[in-house]
Amino acid sequence: MRALTVLQTGPLCTVQDRGRPGHASIGVGRSGAADLLSHDAANRLVGNTSEAATLEVTFGGLKVRAEFDAIVAVTGAHVVCRVDGAEQGLYSTILLRAGQELELSTPTSGLRSYLAVRGGIGVPTVLGSRSTDTMSGLGPAVVSPGTALPVGNDKAEWPAAEFVPPPAWSDTLRITFGPRADWFTARARSILLEQSWTVTQDSDRVGIRLDGAEPLRRTREDELASEGMVLGALQVPPSGQPVLFLADHPVTGGYPVIAVVTAADVSAAAQLTPGTQIHFRAIG
Repeated sequence: MRALTVLQTGPLCTVQDRGRPGHASIGVGRSGAADLLSHDAANRLVGNTSEAATLEVTFGGLKVRAEFDAIVAVTGAHVVCRVDGAEQGLYSTILLRAGQELELSTPTSGLRSYLAVRGGIGVPTVLGSRSTDTMSGLGPAVVSPGTALPVGNDKAEWPAAEFVPPPAWSDTLRITFGPRADWFTARARSILLEQSWTVTQDSDRVGIRLDGAEPLRRTREDELASEGMVLGALQVPPSGQPVLFLADHPVTGGYPVIAVVTAADVSAAAQLTPGTQIHFRAIG
């Protein structure tokens, strides 16, 4: 049987690919891997196509058993990866023999790990994607212990990369102001860049709630009609404490968006743990 049997999952484990774009008009968000760069790196290491699904593991704790000889790779958060107790390298190709067990520790830094297997996780697609959308409930169920995950055939031609340099995550995220920056005072726009923001415990795949010493003040108090939301949007509710939208963000929202985090830095944001302090830098 070409499958990985899940023995334990840690706090949250989901199947993710590059998401299901193009369905916002019917109220369906893109979803997909929160840290797309790490997801893609894992797939390259095992020679998968870009459409292949991986396991996204939040805060470690995953343990799986291979039911066949498999090629796997682990990227993302800094965890200890062991196969039958022997430590393995991250961001490199690993041979997992039938019956062997792979286990991920709690991260020492970062939040989300990605486990790719050559052929990809072969669960059924929903609207063209295998991603679990935790907000809408679309896609496969959250992975639970005892699940046997079939391995598909989303393989590309060898050779694949044998080693991918781990990214250097920064605590400064790049933004572009707008589309509703004019709803905020000049001081609020300055404060967004000048002060540090703390990642709160109230953060998940939908978004990251941030807390700053001085909230962002508006120039107007009227209501904003609901409008489309994008990945990386910094939406500001009446509290003045921004929310950074991640992969499972809603497709519309009624609070003004002061700025949008660049696509590349959204991957870095997906690795932020509660209590981390970050800064923003405007690039346009």
